[in-house]
Amino acid sequence: MGSGLIETIPSGSLLTLDSAPIIYYLEDRARFAARFLPLFEAAARGDLAIAVSAVTVAEVLTGPFAAGDDVLAERYRAALAKWTVVPVTEELAATAARFRARFRLRLPDAIQLATAVQTSSWALVTHDRDFSRVTGIRILT
Repeated sequence: MGSGLIETIPSGSLLTLDSAPIIYYLEDRARFAARFLPLFEAAARGDLAIAVSAVTVAEVLTGPFAAGDDVLAERYRAALAKWTVVPVTEELAATAARFRARFRLRLPDAIQLATAVQTSSWALVTHDRDFSRVTGIRILT
């Protein structure tokens, strides 16, 4: 996602974010964080909204818990709480299964896509190339 791409996103849009962009941002991974920083800045200003799946919460918190850093996990959880966290319901799971079969996605990726569709997000933002076969929803990388 180039720095100019943020200008293509309509003001007030809802974006579903996959786990990787959030991890890059929270961990300030220099190589990738800058690519997604404009989205987080726009959300902080109220120019757009962010939705994340419950799977994203699990994936983002895994690193701090694996490192035994409960304080960092709580800091990440507080950051995630600023956005809309979408639970994995039976309906969302059925949609994810359909996407998993249709696009040959791994289950977590299918849940991310189903979350974007269920929330009527303007786009799914990811750093995962597994979404290259996906059609019918805007994917930003």
